[in-house]
Parts: sequence; structure tokens; C-alpha cells
Amino acid sequence: MVRSEFGVPLMHVPRSYQKELGGGATLDLGIYCLQFICMVYGGEKPECIQATGVCQETGVDETVVVTLKFSKNRFAVFTCSSRIPLPNDAIIIGTKGTIRVPGHMWCPTSLVVNGEETRYPVPEPHLPLNFINSTGMRYEAEEVRQCLLKGLKQSAVMSHADSLLLAEVEDEIRRQVGVVYDQDQDHSRCL
Repeated sequence: MVRSEFGVPLMHVPRSYQKELGGGATLDLGIYCLQFICMVYGGEKPECIQATGVCQETGVDETVVVTLKFSKNRFAVFTCSSRIPLPNDAIIIGTKGTIRVPGHMWCPTSLVVNGEETRYPVPEPHLPLNFINSTGMRYEAEEVRQCLLKGLKQSAVMSHADSLLLAEVEDEIRRQVGVVYDQDQDHSRCL
């Protein structure tokens, strides 16, 4: 079982509520929860996706709860919200114990494995940050840079198939919650 939560009050930020900016909690915050879950399950596509949520007047989601069923009766649950603060943690529970990511699951600084904590500090910021621990995002940027320098078309850490899986699952979540963007109406723009 995997559980993940990411909720931060962002209703004052235009990308959180404006449909034309791709607003909504699922695309902005839920992606971190979903990517964590997909990494734990090795990029496996869920057998079943059940999502429910609350949409704003602008037509984008503000809070969403998702249950994913994987093969061998394995499950994952995640909650994301751009309205309310959540614990922002994650946990993996298996037959050999638990792995907990306390707080800031989008960029953790520690892991607790069967009660024993290991710290992974992130570099200190030189400028103000939008989110706690955002300097940890530098590792993503460095991976992109290394791929470009090596002439690679995709990362071994995050493949195109991984990205496509995340997009497909998020599309299904949005469909179930009732979030439709203008781009969803005209697929010919993507061809």
C-alpha cells in the first residue's frame, strides 16, 4: 500500500484557478503524488482508477482524492489540494515494513525506514523559494542538462513511457472529476 498527500493553499496563485493556465490541483500538485506512486510500483499502469474531487467555479479541481489498484491486489491512495494544507507526506507499507517520507514529499530531506531515519539535506537557497526544499529540484534540472550534453532524447531516470503513463492517469482523473480544458475538445491541435 502506498499513500501520498500534497496540499498547499494556493488559491491566490492564478495557475491554481485559471483554466486557461491549466489550473487545478491534479496537474499542479497531484503529479508529485502520482509520480511517487508510479516509481514505487515500477511504472506499472494501474488496473483501476477511482477519483473524486471538488471543482471551482472556473472548472478546475481544487481538491482530489484518488484510489489506484495495481496488479497483485496492491493499492495506492493520494490526496491533493490547492485549497487546504495537508500533511504532505508519503508512506509505503509492505510485507517487510514501512518507508515513510515525512513532510515535503515533493522534495524530501529524510526517509524513515522501519523506524530508522536517514537525512538527505538539500542545498541552501541563495534566493527566496516558492516552496520549501525547492533547491532539491536542481537534481531534475541537472538530469535534463546531462541528457542534453550526452545527446540523449530521454532520461534513463524518467523515460518517455513514464511521462506518458503519468499523463494518461492524470487525464483519467480529470475526466472522472469533470475537469475539461479547451485543448481536450480539439485533439487535432496535437497532431
